[in-house]
Amino acid sequence: MIADGSAHRKRLNYMASSIDRNSMTTLQSKSPTDLEFAPRRLEFDLEEALAGDWHGGNAFRTAYFNALSTLFPIGEKFFIDTVRYYRDQIDDPRLLKEMKEFQGQEAIHRLEHQRYNETFCRLRGYDLELIEDKLRARLEWAHREISPLRQLAGTVAYEHLTAIMADDMLRHDDVMRDANPAIAQLWRWHGIEETEHKSVAFDVYIAVGGTAKVRRIALLMNSCFFFKDVFRITWYMLKVDGKQWQPRVWLSAVNFMLGKPGILRRGLFSYLSFFRKSFHPWQHDNRNLIENWNNQQLTPNHS
Repeated sequence: MIADGSAHRKRLNYMASSIDRNSMTTLQSKSPTDLEFAPRRLEFDLEEALAGDWHGGNAFRTAYFNALSTLFPIGEKFFIDTVRYYRDQIDDPRLLKEMKEFQGQEAIHRLEHQRYNETFCRLRGYDLELIEDKLRARLEWAHREISPLRQLAGTVAYEHLTAIMADDMLRHDDVMRDANPAIAQLWRWHGIEETEHKSVAFDVYIAVGGTAKVRRIALLMNSCFFFKDVFRITWYMLKVDGKQWQPRVWLSAVNFMLGKPGILRRGLFSYLSFFRKSFHPWQHDNRNLIENWNNQQLTPNHS
């Protein structure tokens, strides 16, 4: 974790940057001024690893991350659509560029996770269409019945959830400890790009008149949908594997979520920060995680 003094200096720098940039009324992006990002095109050789319990032989962790992956192709198309809808209402060149890079990153995530999902479902005997049906139907309903601004609020909420998970995974080695290196690399790559664009949907939402009340409601509602989807799909995968009633699987689940590493427990304060009226994603300045990734000049591992 960042030391208190360092964290305080980063908050002051962020506030100073926001003040300087807000003096120009056309600036709608509130991301750090030195933040630049673009899609990365990496290659991952995952087929052999995805055939088994790639997360250190742990059935729950493997199923949990595989379940997360099944949400991305459909979910990220929704995110792209909700942000792109407001392009004509944005006049800040920087935010327009960030929207373009956001869409590029999410589009590549969709493709990589679709390939990932099709591969492990084929190898392990899961029905991908069955897995995706409920999410697809819900998002189609949202497109028909919910206003574009409330759809965008949903994207803002989901981006907050993914930013929390990305930060925890990149900050703590124990999330991917013992995982297959190539698959861990894919997840860390995804986490880096989620971190880079974590404020884009939020800044668009504020620029077009989104309110704190609506985004708070969106986070509560979408958190329920998100965890319901993840654990429904995890259960399905464990059932197909014949492991859904094994006590050690669920002891592992409780430990992973709430004990050690306790990824839900560790993310609680970051989750709650969203309910502050003054919240902005870059108030939690974790550019050091991006810098560490770039400095290491990591390349995909091949299994």
